[in-house]
Amino acid sequence: MNDPITVMLNADELILQALKEDVTSEDISTNSVMREYQKGQVELICKQDGIVAGLGVFQRVFELLDDTAAFVMHAKDGDFVKAGDLMAVVTGDIRALLSGERTALNYLQRMSGIATYTNSIVKLLEGSHITLLDTRKTTPNMRIFEKYAVKVGGGSNHRFNLSDGVMLKDNHIGAAGSITEAVKKAKEYVSFVHKIEVEVENLDMVREAVEAGADIIMLDNMSAEEMKEAVKLIDGRALTECSGNITRENIESIRDIGVDFVSSGALTHSAPIMDISLKNLHVLGDCKTI
Repeated sequence: MNDPITVMLNADELILQALKEDVTSEDISTNSVMREYQKGQVELICKQDGIVAGLGVFQRVFELLDDTAAFVMHAKDGDFVKAGDLMAVVTGDIRALLSGERTALNYLQRMSGIATYTNSIVKLLEGSHITLLDTRKTTPNMRIFEKYAVKVGGGSNHRFNLSDGVMLKDNHIGAAGSITEAVKKAKEYVSFVHKIEVEVENLDMVREAVEAGADIIMLDNMSAEEMKEAVKLIDGRALTECSGNITRENIESIRDIGVDFVSSGALTHSAPIMDISLKNLHVLGDCKTI
């Protein structure tokens, strides 16, 4: 679902909301120095090494403000770029270039930061059979962009939203009364094509989830020793996922536990932005720097 085409098909409404957040009536700074149309050009410069993600979203911001905007791209999503690299040149109405700058960079910096952080963890898992997953711990109204950035960085997507799959967490289990009853009710309710995932916190819960017929068992905030024992207990009868405060700093401790998946909210909620700037804006014709 989160391929580049799908992202862009769903992006316009969200981008317009972001632009409206930044310009409620007018951009008084821009309008004070540029009263009418003037064609200009600006350069997109990388200021930090990393994996770029979100160039299509960056471009769309300016296209929504100026349908004559033109772009020469020197990088594409997934590329490793270095500080000082020229990533793109944007040409268009200077008023659009100035008014759209922050929104466009916010998307690009955020998405590139996520892709870069994700890629650093993927590299730590190289050689294992573990698949790195994101979570739903995303910025409101940014999920489609942030989950796309995870994929650009080499990670994979967990559920996109609550309609995508059944995950029975502690409070669902509490509401149903037990793991056994929760799984039973889920199987009665959803189509057979849906897998049922159960979150467990100890070995007794692992045993109950296996006996109840869970398709995926998430080992939540368990010690490495407990997770190794849990994998033995499950013995291939369900897919296994571990979760709970997984970061770049501790991911290597999970490599040899034997789980199939590792999910990390840090991919989206803790990745630092990547430093990228729009520089050298000038009017086309006299090359006067603004």
